[in-house]
Amino acid sequence: MGSQSPSRTDCKINGYDFPDDLQYMSGFGNHFSSESIAGALPEGQNSPLLCPYGLYAEQISGTSFTSPRKLNQRTWMYRIKPSVTHEPFSPRLPSHKKLVSEFNHSNSSTTPTQLRWRPVDLPDTPTDFVDGLYTICGAGSSFLRHGFAIHMYTANKSMENCAFCNADGDFLMVPQKGRLWVVTECGRLQVSPGEIVVLPQGFRFAINLPDGPSCGYVAEIFGTHFQLPDLGPIGANGLAASRDFLAPTAWFERTVLPGYTIIQKYGGELFTAKQDFSPFNVVAWHGNYVPYKYDLSKFCPYNTVLIDHGDPSINTVLTAPTDKPGVALLDFVIFAPRWLVAEHTFRPPYYHRNCMSEFMGLIHGGYEAKADGFLPGGASLHSCMTPHGPDTKTYEASISKGNAAGPFKIEDTMAFMFESCLIPRVCTWALDSPFMDHDYYQCWIGLKSHFSWEEGKNRLDLQNRNNGDV
Repeated sequence: MGSQSPSRTDCKINGYDFPDDLQYMSGFGNHFSSESIAGALPEGQNSPLLCPYGLYAEQISGTSFTSPRKLNQRTWMYRIKPSVTHEPFSPRLPSHKKLVSEFNHSNSSTTPTQLRWRPVDLPDTPTDFVDGLYTICGAGSSFLRHGFAIHMYTANKSMENCAFCNADGDFLMVPQKGRLWVVTECGRLQVSPGEIVVLPQGFRFAINLPDGPSCGYVAEIFGTHFQLPDLGPIGANGLAASRDFLAPTAWFERTVLPGYTIIQKYGGELFTAKQDFSPFNVVAWHGNYVPYKYDLSKFCPYNTVLIDHGDPSINTVLTAPTDKPGVALLDFVIFAPRWLVAEHTFRPPYYHRNCMSEFMGLIHGGYEAKADGFLPGGASLHSCMTPHGPDTKTYEASISKGNAAGPFKIEDTMAFMFESCLIPRVCTWALDSPFMDHDYYQCWIGLKSHFSWEEGKNRLDLQNRNNGDV
């Protein structure tokens, strides 16, 4: 059972304190129990007539009631006031015009062209996470409970007297600059660049910025949840370990907050409702439907130890599956520091066309397949069957080393990929962005033919002579 013990505090933002030794519970998909006051969790049942300390029992369900037990996700919360205690929702004004959860001709378009964006500028006016969130691309529909959206965010102020709730799907957030202090109904999470946080559908949360300006990436999935990938022949260990995923411990506010605003994303549109209390008033909770974070440096990579470059699937941290075995709605894949030791092998990623679509981002350092132009905070998109691979400089540098190249360690880098079986539609503002790199294609234009016609012709002549054709 987890509980939040008193400890020294870094500082406060909007009244939220984040201890420098914030405690978490360990494990992926576990059934957790946490109470911030001893005895706050009912014993023997979920919803007694009178809960301890006069709390309200409230369940949040991430799956249908009748989902198979091994897939069922739900959490019971014991809170000072139930979340239903608010005024009616109304459309948020002014409307947010750059969030999409239903991708069609009216808000996005398709292109097989390789796309790349430079890092965007941080806002020069006060902008919190909600206003700084914008969609790049996606496919499907939150209404139909199938699809995904990829967003980016830039912000320079903490959310004040409000909380955000995504009714459309799960958020997987990848901060690139600046820590996030995330307050949720289950407790607090401190998330630094190099870590990720998953905020499941329906949870209310607030994003605070202890380091000032912040930016990063967000993947959103509709109708399913992330899970750990099967390891297959790898065996029982490797990649992301269950124990390295961290869930918050119970923590609550009991302050009266007149005019507190709940911002709900529903069908890609934002709605607001007023209430007079903090949504973070959960004194205790138990369940397996919970926000969590993961430190990417904990990832245990597997790699080639003799010949050829492995497929990127061996770098999968989390996957959101479809009904078709082995086909993901969205995979979260990372390219972390690791040794390259293959013999007689082109070590960077090979040139390829993929039935999946790949959105890449860079947290820090450089990416092994792009010598120039792909910068931390930037992004690229290679859609279904669009060819891509190492740029000219990377290719030439690799082959110039020849077979004499010894073991080499890729260091000081962290790139990632959101990979989906669906073909993304790209939002108009992303295509028209001043940060679009219109010269991206140039990185491959310099690739020249290394084909040796004279050597090939001589071999062909010898082959014909041996066959009696000449």
